[in-house]
Amino acid sequence: MDYVVDMSVHPEVEGFFDDATNTISYIVKDPGSDACAIVDSVMDIDYFAGRITYGHADAMIARVEERGLSLEWIIETHVHADHLSAAPYIQQKLGGRIGVGAKIMVVQETFGKIFNEGTEFQRDGSQFDALFEDGDSYMIGGMRCFAMYTPGHTPACMVHVMGDAAFVGDTLFMPDGGSARADFPGGDAGELYDSIQRVLALPDAMRLFMCHDYGPNGRDIRWETTVGEEKAHNIHVGGGKSREEFVKFRTERDAQLAVPKLIIPALQVNMRGGEVPTDDNGNPVLKVPVNGL
Repeated sequence: MDYVVDMSVHPEVEGFFDDATNTISYIVKDPGSDACAIVDSVMDIDYFAGRITYGHADAMIARVEERGLSLEWIIETHVHADHLSAAPYIQQKLGGRIGVGAKIMVVQETFGKIFNEGTEFQRDGSQFDALFEDGDSYMIGGMRCFAMYTPGHTPACMVHVMGDAAFVGDTLFMPDGGSARADFPGGDAGELYDSIQRVLALPDAMRLFMCHDYGPNGRDIRWETTVGEEKAHNIHVGGGKSREEFVKFRTERDAQLAVPKLIIPALQVNMRGGEVPTDDNGNPVLKVPVNGL
């Protein structure tokens, strides 16, 4: 797939860091209009209390309204396992279309079984407004954007390129953070390496925006780097590391990692496009499958 990149388009990007999940959400503004997108939003949850709130999303909504922007897209780079999406809440307040990779159906089928979802749970991606295939383009105002298929972390991961900015989801971390795990159902370390190479084939000056940062070695939280920096300095794939080296490292590393704290609520909500499942009486409720993950 040949991706058409226009490095002359420089969107304004504003990051919103969520301390509870180390997630960065973004408002991305078309430089030529008031149109914008929100990427990888967060819904707040106190899992132990069973309470959902919207402080993080409300801050982004307030910022869009304060700037007089028009929200056209709410983008999910993948089905997150470490935070809950606020996409439907934001859509209700500001409008816009919710988009995700077309392989969401693979994720829905896999986790629909794990969570013992009934036939009322649609596994066709219909909870989203747009399902992106590799290379699909879309507009934010006058800015043409496109989605790159980058599986490996999950089967539905996409990197979204908007002018000279690319939103990489969990495909890459900052250079000193390396890469994301590849041991979730449907994940594959070899595929992740190949996907990262696609990202690193973008122009060196392409700005890359992370979905997470954990401040390795005590440094301040950061979320913006470039393709050139990742190629040269990424501790997992930089400096020409081979596919074989990466797969060996990633496989051994993943075997030592704990399950994400919010994986059970996050998967149930995010595979539904951010909607919380309900019981037979319409009350929001989350399941805890025992020994299912």
